[in-house]
Amino acid sequence: MFEVDSVKERLKSFGYEVKAEDAFVLGFCVEKVHNTMKNDINCQDVPEGLEYIAVDMAAGEFLLSKKTFAPTDLEGFDLDYAVKQIQIGDTNTVFATGEGSQTPEQRLSAFISYLLSYGKSEFDSFRRIRW
Repeated sequence: MFEVDSVKERLKSFGYEVKAEDAFVLGFCVEKVHNTMKNDINCQDVPEGLEYIAVDMAAGEFLLSKKTFAPTDLEGFDLDYAVKQIQIGDTNTVFATGEGSQTPEQRLSAFISYLLSYGKSEFDSFRRIRW
């Protein structure tokens, strides 16, 4: 099962240092994603094959809550180095970071959207039928 520490490390890799006062929100986001995934695939726990997706989703939930309720905490959060292009198979995602075509807030929104939605198609591989 993925844990809060994994999400903290993921956020750190994006350049966000988790503070002590973030503990409740971060724990809430992890539990929210955990329960959402369990309900979606009808399993008792998040399967090992979906843990990395769960970590990204929890990080996305956390960043979304920060952007919504405490945007000043994200000042200095630099998306210029986070992601430029992701290509997996024939799927290609490009963020216009550093190209001046989007505002920093638009880039942050696109990045959060990516974190929240990437990998949901893999849920099908783990879904169990409900009776």
